[in-house]
Amino acid sequence: MKKMDLNCVFHFAASHFLTKYHGKCENLHGHNYKLIVTISDTVKDDGMVMDFKIIKEKVNELVIDLLDHKHLNDIIDNPSAENVIVWIWDKLKDNLPLKKLTIYETEDYYCEYYG
Repeated sequence: MKKMDLNCVFHFAASHFLTKYHGKCENLHGHNYKLIVTISDTVKDDGMVMDFKIIKEKVNELVIDLLDHKHLNDIIDNPSAENVIVWIWDKLKDNLPLKKLTIYETEDYYCEYYG
């Protein structure tokens, strides 16, 4: 069987401030985040790696529903992009065959994590 990657894109809005940073980002502000979840596995007999619907359900339940329109400091200690992406990985790693996560704070600034 062939191994392939699937990518699903999600969006959420949240506020935060950085507690260990001195500069503008130590003040309360928000982002419209874009999260790309990349899974990797073999193509099954049905011709799919995994139903996109299953990925969407798991990510919405375990991540998006918890972070969307929330204040990230109430959920994640010092919620930098780096700390947020590790938190998301920990939420998903036992439920999906993760390969990589990518999180965009803006169109130009993003972080990738391979677990």
